[in-house]
Amino acid sequence: MPRNAAAKSSGPASLPVRERSYRARTIKRFRRTGQDVEALDQQIISVLQEDHPQSVRHVFYRLTDPRLACHVEKSDRGYRHVQGRLVKLREAGRVPYGWIADATRRGYFVSTFSSAGNFVERMASLYRADLWQHADSCCEVWVESRSLGSVIQPLCNELAVDLYPSGGFASLSFIYDAAKSINAENDGRPLRIFYIGDYDPAGVLIDKKIEQGIRSHLDADVDMTFERIGITLEQIKQYDLPQKPRKEGDKRSPEVEFTVEAEAMPARILRALLRGRIEALLPANALQVAKVAEESEREGLRMMARLFEDDSDG
Repeated sequence: MPRNAAAKSSGPASLPVRERSYRARTIKRFRRTGQDVEALDQQIISVLQEDHPQSVRHVFYRLTDPRLACHVEKSDRGYRHVQGRLVKLREAGRVPYGWIADATRRGYFVSTFSSAGNFVERMASLYRADLWQHADSCCEVWVESRSLGSVIQPLCNELAVDLYPSGGFASLSFIYDAAKSINAENDGRPLRIFYIGDYDPAGVLIDKKIEQGIRSHLDADVDMTFERIGITLEQIKQYDLPQKPRKEGDKRSPEVEFTVEAEAMPARILRALLRGRIEALLPANALQVAKVAEESEREGLRMMARLFEDDSDG
């Protein structure tokens, strides 16, 4: 036998046909040129200049639009590419950090104060007038994910509405605590809960499960209405939201033929939709009246802080 016969026999051609067909092959991947990357960066910046804050996933869905000159593929790889570019753009100072919303990671802090006057002065900036004092009903907002919550949190803060990110199917403890809070704050007015979540086999069940869980712990005299305001089948058609095929083997909600994530709806449209529903429950000009009252009360608190400081100096 020739010296290299053994080596030759171990090559791919010597393997059985069935075994050869399962050998790993080199995958040719598309690589963007520097010019392509800059074009994509400019589109990311443009999307965020037009509307911010947005989550990374919101930006990703905007960039999957095939009408864009330099769009990304609608896949996990496309998402990672947008995510990576956003890291580079923020580190380079081309995108402000505050333009990307992320409430999924939070620190926990302890507040301390140098004096009673310092405490009152800092608390003055936190004073909020009650927008809902003269409203006929109360309101809460629930969303499926913390990522989604981070995009609408500034709006909820502005309109003094409690926000609950469920993180998918909410835990029993989370739902129980929310219901207990509703019972404690019940003043006889109806409570309206607006929900936003994915349209997919699991997503269309989550809001039903949350509503069922809350109702099981409510006092008998609590009048609650729970409404999904997004994502709905009508909105998918109206805004031509990008769809993905449902996962094979998922037996839940067979009537749902495809999936659409809530982040597929542009953030500005989502916020406008939610603002309209919340403000419809408030008295006319409630926000403007509250802002005037807040500034007056804050000035009174600042004067009190100065009196505390004067006493401590004396």
